[in-house]
Amino acid sequence: MKTIAFIPARGGSKSIPFKNLKLFFGKPLIYWVLNAANQVKDIDEIIVATDSIEIENVVLSFSFEKVKIYRRDILNAQDHSSTESVMIEYIEKSNLQNEDCFILIQATSPLLKDTHLQEGIKKFNSVGYDSVLSCVETKRFFWRENGNPINYDYSNRPRRQDFSGMLMENGAFYINSVSNIKKHQNRLSGKIAISLMEEYTAVEIDEPEDWIIAEELMKRFGKYEEKTKKIKLVLSDVDGVLTDAGMYYSESGDEFKKFNTRDGMGFQLLREKGFKTGIITSENTKIVEQRAKKLKVDYVYQSKKHGGKLDAAIEICKIENIELEEVAYIGDDVNCFELLSKVGISACPNDAVNKIRKINKIKILQTKGGQGAFREFSEFLIKE
Repeated sequence: MKTIAFIPARGGSKSIPFKNLKLFFGKPLIYWVLNAANQVKDIDEIIVATDSIEIENVVLSFSFEKVKIYRRDILNAQDHSSTESVMIEYIEKSNLQNEDCFILIQATSPLLKDTHLQEGIKKFNSVGYDSVLSCVETKRFFWRENGNPINYDYSNRPRRQDFSGMLMENGAFYINSVSNIKKHQNRLSGKIAISLMEEYTAVEIDEPEDWIIAEELMKRFGKYEEKTKKIKLVLSDVDGVLTDAGMYYSESGDEFKKFNTRDGMGFQLLREKGFKTGIITSENTKIVEQRAKKLKVDYVYQSKKHGGKLDAAIEICKIENIELEEVAYIGDDVNCFELLSKVGISACPNDAVNKIRKINKIKILQTKGGQGAFREFSEFLIKE
């Protein structure tokens, strides 16, 4: 028997366009549930069922070893399509066995943690249960439209501490066997166990207002960590960040590099907000020198390979009387690894090499190198 986590993620969304890719604390919304599921040792595979090439590319850029993409049928990716329809579609087209455990996870629940899923799997494996439902306990008083109370006697109003409350479905996850889903055509069936989660996890992101609430809850209860130092210096690599990493030559042997004007505006926006900026690259060309002059960066260090990039950043920090925690750096290849691992905020373009994307807490941008990645990073820093 194996355990499958299944995450539907269609491209269309009416209330919040491309909701699954919208940045939530510097990561696309779908990242948070993927990260939680990927940490659960009992989960063997994580399937993201999507109709969107954009979502597919972003999900694969995380490099989670358990994650696979399933391109769902367009007929099951409409506004009126049910979650069950795409679940059953996948089950019918896959090689899952009847006894396999199937976990439906909603991408709209970023407060989900690996410990919640572990507890749910434990409940599912308990004797006597057929399926599992995640819930929260709420101590609110509910009424019907006809004026009759649902869960308390208003003539004998209980104190909150004496009120048992009700259990409310929070939409985070559902667990069932493949055979039960096929038989009942539903995510739940038989004797259902409740996997209780904290009350703050009741929020599901469906409307813009939910997003605001979820962000505040993430600050207090999630795994998001506030930066302890304010960023004062923003540094960038060149090839693969400010360029597309291509090497262009004329017939006479002259070298060219392709830069993006939007990145140039990114440097300007940072300068206007009081950030110091700099370029650290392993190359040594007049092209970089000229580009840096036009961008009006404060520091330019060339011919800095591997550890030399970190040494250059430390030298700038001494001049500015700041610490590495107050530095943000964007790089894309292995010669940026050491510096990216030491700064306060690190980032990489969407097409950075795997070793860089796997750096702890690195911000993986949605944009590729040379296509406005630095601009995206600059706007993120200004917002934060």
